Amino acid sequence: MSGVTLATVPQNEPSGAGNKAATKPATATTQESMMGGVMGSLRVIELQLVAFIMVFSASGLVPLFDLVFPAFASAYLLILSRLAFPSRGGSGSSTREIFQASRLFRLYVIVGTTVGLFLPLAYVLGGFARGDDHAVRSATPHLFLLSFQILSENIISGLSLFSPPVRALVPLLYTVRRIFVILDWMHDVWINKTLPANAHATDVAWYWFGRSLAAANLLYFSINLFGFLIPRFLPRAFEKYFQERDEIHSKMAEDKRSAFTNRAQSADKKSD
Repeated sequence: MSGVTLATVPQNEPSGAGNKAATKPATATTQESMMGGVMGSLRVIELQLVAFIMVFSASGLVPLFDLVFPAFASAYLLILSRLAFPSRGGSGSSTREIFQASRLFRLYVIVGTTVGLFLPLAYVLGGFARGDDHAVRSATPHLFLLSFQILSENIISGLSLFSPPVRALVPLLYTVRRIFVILDWMHDVWINKTLPANAHATDVAWYWFGRSLAAANLLYFSINLFGFLIPRFLPRAFEKYFQERDEIHSKMAEDKRSAFTNRAQSADKKSD
């Protein structure tokens, strides 16, 4: 959701030839089994996200603009992939890393997943259980857009149709929109919602949990947008794209020179 799905896609290792392919070490087999398990988990996560999206869409709690935003974003990304930034790296381009993630960065993503996805989901479910329609209505648009973002990142990361700049724009577009949604969430829980004078301790705790959660999401995703996606992730994606383009142009120029040299040598032999 911060772009980590697109940033840390594992690279395909070149397959060995001859006896090396037949004598694959046990550790490689174990790694492949682990990767298969991870990919299977991703498929399960995608199905869960689709279920969330359908429930949120049918609940009537998501504004119309946020409902159509994923369709607009997907259409815009497809247009960019065709006209502005077509994929140049072939079938293997989708497996190349855009950003080399460290352990600290992975911890940062885990924190973001907890703050941005798991805790808001618990807040919405708790709102249903407590009959707090205000809490449910405030946090649902953010969850809807974040579910769409994660699903889009998981799908696009495995398609060679999309070049690095287009793939990097997925978390950027969704994060920009979600910051405005979170601002509405902040306004709802900090200004529009008030505690009754005779509120119980559990009501007070729930009230401040909603406030703290909205503030934490605004802080995290603002840092994510202005401290990572714009200054680091997006420039790295464009750098890799233009590097691939220059490599392709250089190879094409070299092939043309070789073809011209071969034709010239053939002409010289015929003249002799």
